[in-house]
Amino acid sequence: MSGPKRQKTAHDAPAKRQNEEAEDSASQSSHDAHTEEESATLDVASTADATEAPEEPKTFKELGIVDSLCEACESLNYKRPTAIQAKAIPVALQGRDVIGLAETGSGKTAAFALPILQALLEKPQPLFGLVLAPTRELAAQIGQSFEALGALISLRCAVIVGGLDMVPQAIALGKKPHIIVATPGRLVDHLEKTKGFSLRSLKYLVMDEADRLLDMDFGPSIDKILKFIPRERRTYLFSATLSSKVESLQRASLRDPVRVSVSSSKYQTVSTLLQHYILVPHKRKDTYLIYLVNEFAGKSIIIFTRTVFETQRIAILLRTLGFGAIPLHGQLSQSSRLGALNKFKGGSREILVATDVAARGLDIPAVDVVLNLDLPQDSKTYIHRVGRTARAGKSGIAINIVTQYDVEIYQRIEAALGKKLDAYPTEKEEVMAFQSRVEEAQREARIEMKAFLENKGKGKGKGKAKAGGSKRRRDNMDEEEG
Repeated sequence: MSGPKRQKTAHDAPAKRQNEEAEDSASQSSHDAHTEEESATLDVASTADATEAPEEPKTFKELGIVDSLCEACESLNYKRPTAIQAKAIPVALQGRDVIGLAETGSGKTAAFALPILQALLEKPQPLFGLVLAPTRELAAQIGQSFEALGALISLRCAVIVGGLDMVPQAIALGKKPHIIVATPGRLVDHLEKTKGFSLRSLKYLVMDEADRLLDMDFGPSIDKILKFIPRERRTYLFSATLSSKVESLQRASLRDPVRVSVSSSKYQTVSTLLQHYILVPHKRKDTYLIYLVNEFAGKSIIIFTRTVFETQRIAILLRTLGFGAIPLHGQLSQSSRLGALNKFKGGSREILVATDVAARGLDIPAVDVVLNLDLPQDSKTYIHRVGRTARAGKSGIAINIVTQYDVEIYQRIEAALGKKLDAYPTEKEEVMAFQSRVEEAQREARIEMKAFLENKGKGKGKGKAKAGGSKRRRDNMDEEEG
């Protein structure tokens, strides 16, 4: 999109929030107070730094990766190392602990997977490496990456997450996999309850998305896990931001680490991402959304909402109007969540309507557009949402739908980005042409949502799907269940 014309701007609109929005936004408490305290630098004297200007891209072989793994990279179309891979892999191959800081979509998984697999080739043994991830979907994705990279070396990998039966997982652990990818809560369950399972021989520990692991209160589980694994190990900690919590974690678990960073800013987005906003009346949000979805028909779209209720309602609204949409949120079963992701990845559904369960870590290669129907409450989440598109050097577009009640939040996001975004050009007459069809679809969606809430009320989850709530809901967190 080149040179969009300037419209009435969010910067000129009144900044006052209305109290009636308070309940809707309560499902995600704002983290701005604590993110302001985050430091983009590490003031630890013993920590080496590897943040110098990036060199010319190298091949994986030039980084020191062995031929069999280079072949695996080639088969996966990994043509050249990304910036974080080029910096982290040589340090990891030297046997150093690593703190990797990079924005989402930068290729962090291969940056830690390749050195671990190479070490495994040199000294094969079961229960060799453990990767901790904050969400079930991310854990599954990391497991797939390890299996793909290790396909030529007969790698055994087990993914251990909540929401699934523990017995098949215990059987998988009993077969002594080389690599375990797990969410912390479920791994602690197995360490405490699964007979014969031990990590005393572990050689490598990875904490991926470390900042989110700690934001989601996995700290106590991680502390327990550290007691179950040997001190003599290599540890890799990867994170998009370096908060005071992450600093404390690295002090507790890493030895003389080298920090590698490809982020120059705490709130950085990639240069290939085009970001815009549309200032709309709150009562016309649905109409503008349908207009935008129609504008980008045929492209792969993620629509972010704030609550489970809105995610369900918007998915129904879109389907009623003939769009291939599927919801993804924390109140779906694990099989439904993976099914939704696979349908979206496979292209059988072009639109994924999601809470922030999908905001971070998931590698969906072909997302063309991100639409923020509801703005996130903190700037860090915004960065991760829009990071679902424009990945691995591709271009992408993110559009924020801003109502009169969202201006204050939007201005905080712009301040964090350090720039003002351009308005996305629209013609009111073209937008309003969708109004009558949207109103009819809204009526049908209300009927379906009533049935959805009644069905929820029959189980123990009665009331959970109501918009907002007085505390952080699990649609925005992915804590483990037994």
